[in-house]
Amino acid sequence: MKLHEYQAKALFAKYGVNVPKGSVASTPAEVAAKLREIGGKGVVKAQVHAGGRGKAGGVKVVKSPEEGEQFAKGLLGKRLVTHQTGPEGVPVDKLLVEEVIGIQKELYASIVVEPSMKTAVFIVSEAGGMDIEEVAAKSPEKIVRLSVDPIIGFQPFMGRKLATGLNIDPALMRPAAAFFENLYKLFVATDASMAEVNPLVITTDGRILAADAKIGLDDDALFRHKDLADLRDIGQEDALDVKASEADVNYIRLDGDVGCMVNGAGLAMATMDLIKLMGSQPANFLDVGGGASEDKVKAAFLILLSDKKVKKVLVNIFGGILRCDVAARGIIGAVKEKGINVPLVIRMRGTNAEEGLKLLRESGLKVIIANDLQEAAEKAVRAA
Repeated sequence: MKLHEYQAKALFAKYGVNVPKGSVASTPAEVAAKLREIGGKGVVKAQVHAGGRGKAGGVKVVKSPEEGEQFAKGLLGKRLVTHQTGPEGVPVDKLLVEEVIGIQKELYASIVVEPSMKTAVFIVSEAGGMDIEEVAAKSPEKIVRLSVDPIIGFQPFMGRKLATGLNIDPALMRPAAAFFENLYKLFVATDASMAEVNPLVITTDGRILAADAKIGLDDDALFRHKDLADLRDIGQEDALDVKASEADVNYIRLDGDVGCMVNGAGLAMATMDLIKLMGSQPANFLDVGGGASEDKVKAAFLILLSDKKVKKVLVNIFGGILRCDVAARGIIGAVKEKGINVPLVIRMRGTNAEEGLKLLRESGLKVIIANDLQEAAEKAVRAA
């Protein structure tokens, strides 16, 4: 789950990670009022779950409350399109108003979970203000990594090592080390999967601040953080993704036109690979899970059919705990409710496969039956 910058910075401040003075506003008048509180000048930032806001016109340094109010009128209620949003953009409902800070140096810092190492890993770089992927591609020598053993935890020498890797002035070694230690405390306490500061700035008056803040929370740990779960902004998410999460379905929308419904993540990946191998593109990743009920299958299929980009559908079920007849009833129920006007290819194997196929044949649906996965992918791609 993603957090807005203002939400992330509130958590940063709670755990002692220094951030600029600022607050969030929902109306142009509020923006003007908050600018007056910090002396008139300030930075106004669109609060969206996407990077590239500055280049897209979503961030501006304003010199007066009136200028800030006019800027807010042009943003609030609109959709901001950045290189990360696609052409549809994302809605701007809130703006963060912050003090203007004098920047002496921009750095980069983040913590991510590294599955291969089974630890949290700090990634820091002197090249702040840039996409870390670009830095890794062009100047890999500027990236410093440091893993933290979850048993031992963050140790004081680690903060000093990170600060040294960033060539921070020795006079700022203590506050820099404290910054990294507090960032790690926040990361662990919130069950985050990612915490990023870009840029991490050294100000002209000698402060170390998180000028920007991003936090990604582990969805599987949100049951332990009701207060954090309440920070979710579904307005920033794709409508079908929201429906999928409500139905407890693993769904990711993609750019192709072949809709897929599969049980099991590995089988879903193999199905998508075969669709691509046959010369087409999957429209989604959709794993209903091994123990899905009829209602869950129905909900998943309705989500798939709601995607207007889907021009054909491939269902690939390997019956185990999820019996094929249960899957068939769910599919039939969804089509009866919503209808279907695209080709439907189904491959079923495993528990109660014959029963499931019989239900589909007798349902009156126009179903293309395939005997194996390759045949199913071929028929789905070629179906008109």
